[in-house]
Amino acid sequence: MLLSLAIRDVVLIDRLDIAFRPGLCVLTGETGAGKSILLDSLGLALGARSESGLVRAGAERATVTATFEMPADHPAHALLAAHDLADAVAPGEPLMLRRQLGADGRSRAFLNDGAVSVGLLRSLGALLCEVQAQFEQHGLLDPATHRGLLDAHAGLGGQAAAVRDAWRAWRDAERAAAEAEEVAAKAATDEAYLRHAVEEIDKLAPRAGEETLLAEERQRRQQDEKLLEALHAAAEILSGGSNDRAGRGAASDRLSQAASQLHRIADRVGGRADPILAALDRAASELGEAERLLAGLVRAIDPDPKRLDAVEERLFALRALARKHQSTVDGLAALRDRMAAQLAAIDDSTGTRARLRKAAAETRKAYLVVAAALSSARTAAASALDKAVAAELAPLKLEKARFRTRIEPLPEDGWGEAGTDRVGFAVSTNPGAPEGPLDKIASGGELSRFLLALKVVTAQAAPIGTLVFDEVDSGIGGATADAVGARLARLAASVQVLVVTHSPQVAARGSQHLRVAKAVQAGQTRTVIETLDDEARREEVARMLAGAVVTAEARAAADRLLADGKAADQAPSKPARRAKG
Repeated sequence: MLLSLAIRDVVLIDRLDIAFRPGLCVLTGETGAGKSILLDSLGLALGARSESGLVRAGAERATVTATFEMPADHPAHALLAAHDLADAVAPGEPLMLRRQLGADGRSRAFLNDGAVSVGLLRSLGALLCEVQAQFEQHGLLDPATHRGLLDAHAGLGGQAAAVRDAWRAWRDAERAAAEAEEVAAKAATDEAYLRHAVEEIDKLAPRAGEETLLAEERQRRQQDEKLLEALHAAAEILSGGSNDRAGRGAASDRLSQAASQLHRIADRVGGRADPILAALDRAASELGEAERLLAGLVRAIDPDPKRLDAVEERLFALRALARKHQSTVDGLAALRDRMAAQLAAIDDSTGTRARLRKAAAETRKAYLVVAAALSSARTAAASALDKAVAAELAPLKLEKARFRTRIEPLPEDGWGEAGTDRVGFAVSTNPGAPEGPLDKIASGGELSRFLLALKVVTAQAAPIGTLVFDEVDSGIGGATADAVGARLARLAASVQVLVVTHSPQVAARGSQHLRVAKAVQAGQTRTVIETLDDEARREEVARMLAGAVVTAEARAAADRLLADGKAADQAPSKPARRAKG
């Protein structure tokens, strides 16, 4: 329920704080006093469309804060959780919706002092408070709400949930079948390519890490060729395969020639040639060993050109195949497995698709079964609702009007989580007149009374904790106005009701009475609100009865109305379940 409304700098209001109580709160005052400003202010806090004209002249901004009591099981908690704001309202704490409107038309929204979007504020407001004003297309005037209201009123929540679950199961099965068909169609288009690619990869049969091994072997064999070139050159020099410029032969021949020359003169130089001859002998021996070792090293390094060609051919083939498939060489094996799996899926898709199509057909059938049961239950519930609303119309001076809940089948493309029906409330205000939607057929005063009758019948089914009626008694008086007051009081036993009224019969039923008036303060005209005590309330009801001059007769009549209203409130009545919020 609405606990309070704080208004700052809205039109003629500079500062106003209003505390509301449970039950029926009536707001009265002369025409032009500012009652509509209160409703505009409340609408602003509830996320309604804003206009810069609402900002009081000379002020930078207008601010309105609506504070609500919200039970732990209220649907608004789920909405907050969906927006990651579950912790924004502590258990047992009030919920504050605040709206700021700048003189430049810019608007900001807050939830318990935390900034939120205006859209979220509007969604929360719709769950907490409903304003029934003439010709405004929301609440009961919105046909989109009628199906849910009928289900809630008739207690069809369980069946509606079963239909929702069956619909989702059917949709999931349809999507799975459609995706399988799409995959199969695409795979069939690519089948020839896939088979060729798998065969191509299988032909090379790449192994994990093979590219690295081949590259290392190729590099090693290329280096061996260069080594052999150097070794062969060294061997040629030692073997005398090429002569120097002096025309001398191999190194061993030169050593032999040198030793021969020394031997011829050895006797003449005495023993001084012996060390030289010994050194030459050693050199000749070492040179022979070097030639032997060099020959052995040449034999040990076998370049095998054919092996190098084979290594390069496979390495280049693997790399070319990887580029072709936009893969790495090491990734070819995994790519081959994926392609093979796609081919297997093509081969197996016929059976899989058949199973998925069967599942889709079965879930469709299950959905239609529970949807048909819900349709039948709605038809029975509609008849009961129509009778209940009809019983409320005669006392509201709508005895010639007819109210009917239309249930019409939807085409298949209109089926959904809520079933296969379209539900709408239709009325006919005169005998023989065609039925039509509430807001298209009923006049302003009639429309308000239709909405009141509907709310009286369905209030316990809705989660809304606060209902606001704007001049529901427009154009009526006497017994009809008294009937309106009685129904508002009855409605207020289950939800908080705020009503803007010009009817003394309605005003006399209120458990809280607020008077809206204009006052001149410091040379400025201001809208003020006063909570009336018993005596002030008597004077206000008398004014509503008599007009400008309040007479003794008017006060006496006011006393009777107030006494009758109090007696009616104290009379035993069927207990009503209080709505959430």
